Amino acid sequence: MRRRHRMVTYRGRVTETRYEWRGDFANHEVNAIHAEAFEHRLIDDDWRSITERHSLGWVTAREGDALVGFANVVWDGTVHAWLQDVMVASAARRRGIGLAMIGLATERAKAGGCEWLHVDFDNDLRPFYFDAAGFVPTNGGLIDLTRVD
Repeated sequence: MRRRHRMVTYRGRVTETRYEWRGDFANHEVNAIHAEAFEHRLIDDDWRSITERHSLGWVTAREGDALVGFANVVWDGTVHAWLQDVMVASAARRRGIGLAMIGLATERAKAGGCEWLHVDFDNDLRPFYFDAAGFVPTNGGLIDLTRVD
């Protein structure tokens, strides 16, 4: 499913961003944007297999041929979905791409029968998720499994 072709003026140029639910992507594209977004070394994960096995779907954002955004929606197979790995290339940030991807992910999760969309994030992203994207705070918990013997 394709969505919104948005024309945005960015630094003196007009940019068309295309959003697609379950859009095509290559592993190297997602690995590159993931390394940049989460500030780690480039790794060689098989995103295609991961998303096909565990995801309700995902959103791709492209400008021309370039992947500039990706958001994964994993689920429990019934009513709960989780937004994972929301990432926007640094050169494309602060133009509404993340919000547009979350909007499409929300619509498609609801259309897929989900009743809840969960997300977790670092503290510096609270204004984005709570103020801009419409999420509300809930109780949650986390165990850092790298610290468990």
